Amino acid sequence: MEGVERRSADVGPDDYDAVVVGASLAGCAAAMLLGRGGARVALVEKRPDPAAFKRVCGHYIQPSGVPTLERLGLLEPILAAGGLRSRVRIWTRWGWIDPPDDPLAYAVNLRRERLDPLVRDAASKVRGVELLRGRTAESLVRGEGDAVRGVVCRDPEGAETTLSARLVVGADGRDSDLARLAGVKEKTLPHGRFAYSIYLEGAAPPSAPDSQAWFLDPQWAAAFPTDDDLVLYAAMPTMDRLPEFKRDPEKALISFLADLPDAPPVHRGTRVGPVIGKLAMPNKVRSPVAPGLALIGDAALATDPLFGIGCGWAFQSGEWLADSVAPALRGEEPLERGLERYRRRHRGELGGHSFLIHDYATGRRMNLIERGLWAASARDRKVAAAFEALGARRAKPGRTIARMLPRLLAVNARHALGRDKPEPAMVGGAAVTEGADA
Repeated sequence: MEGVERRSADVGPDDYDAVVVGASLAGCAAAMLLGRGGARVALVEKRPDPAAFKRVCGHYIQPSGVPTLERLGLLEPILAAGGLRSRVRIWTRWGWIDPPDDPLAYAVNLRRERLDPLVRDAASKVRGVELLRGRTAESLVRGEGDAVRGVVCRDPEGAETTLSARLVVGADGRDSDLARLAGVKEKTLPHGRFAYSIYLEGAAPPSAPDSQAWFLDPQWAAAFPTDDDLVLYAAMPTMDRLPEFKRDPEKALISFLADLPDAPPVHRGTRVGPVIGKLAMPNKVRSPVAPGLALIGDAALATDPLFGIGCGWAFQSGEWLADSVAPALRGEEPLERGLERYRRRHRGELGGHSFLIHDYATGRRMNLIERGLWAASARDRKVAAAFEALGARRAKPGRTIARMLPRLLAVNARHALGRDKPEPAMVGGAAVTEGADA
C-alpha cells in the first residue's frame, strides 16, 4: 500500500549505491555521472514507453547548462538530432536588447520529444546504471536515525520490488511524490500568469535561429526556433486575460502573438501538434536534502518557466549532486557530509536567481530598479553583455548588479539629459529605435 514504509532490517544489504527516481533530464544527468564514477545506480522511471517525454516545457537549455551537456557528452548528439544553438534577443519598451556574439551566450533548443529519449538512452548505456522502466515509487525504506535507505516500487502488474541504497534521489518533478513520501517541507509561492504555447512550421522570426522574447510588462511572449524548422511560440499573460484564452486558445494565442511589437510572422505558419496550456504554475521550494535523500531538478526548486531555467537547472543540479556525494559513495566520508556540500552548492548557485524570479512571478509590473536595468541594457552594449550573463544564469545577481550599477546609472542619466547617441540594435537586419523613456 502506498505510503506504508519499511525498515531497513526488513531487506538485505544495499542493492545499489544510489536509487534515482525519475529518468528525465535531472535524474539522467545524476545517474550518468554517478555511474561513471563507479557507483551502482538504479534509474527508476514510471513511464514504460522508451519514447516518453515531458509535454509541457519550453525546452530552452540556458547557456549556464551547456557546459554540463558537454561534460555528459550530450551536446554533440543533441545537435545531431536537430538541436539549435541560440542566443536570445529581448524586446522592451526602451528598445531591443541584443546580446553579444559571445560563444558563452548560446543556449540549446531541442524539442523534449527528441531530447528526453536521447538523454534517457544515453544514461541507460552508462556502465553501472540500470534503467527500470514502468516502476512507480510507492513508499520508502527507512534505516537508522530514520534516514531514507531505499524505495519500494510497483510495476504495471502490481508486483512490488524493494530497492535499497545508501542514497535515494528524487528527480520526479515539480509535484515530487518522493518529496511527499519523505515528508520534505514545501514552500509554495504565488504565480500570477498562465501559459499557452504552439509549434508553428514556416513562421520563423527574423532572428532565427536566435530566440526572441517580448517583455511587455507585465505580459510576456517568446519564440524559440528548434529542430525540423519548427518554432515554439509561447505566451504568458496575466490571469485577467485567462477568459479570452479559455474560450478559443489557438485564436487568442495567435492574435496575442500577431499584436506584438515587431510581430513575428505567425499568420504564415502551420500548426504542428496541439495548443498546450498550463494554467497553474505555483513556484515550489523544498530543501534539497534530508537524511539519506537528495532532491534535484524541479523536485528541489520549481520556479517560474518565464525565464526558461528549468531544463538547464535540471542538468546542473544533477551534476552538482553527483560531484558532491561521489566521495561518500566511494566510502571516503559520511554521506551526510556530501549531502551538506550539495545543499550549500544548490543554495549558493540558485538562491539569488530564484529570489528574483519568484518576486516577478506574481504578475506585477517591473519596479524602478528593474526598469533602470532593462533600459540601460537596451541603450548600452556593455550593460547588455552583463545583462545577458545574468539572464543566462552564468553570473550571480548580487555581484553582477553591483558591478554594473555605476555604468547603468550613467547610461540612463546621459539618456535623460539627451547627451547619448546610442547605436540602434539590429534585429533581422533592420534597425530598431528606442521606445519610451525609463
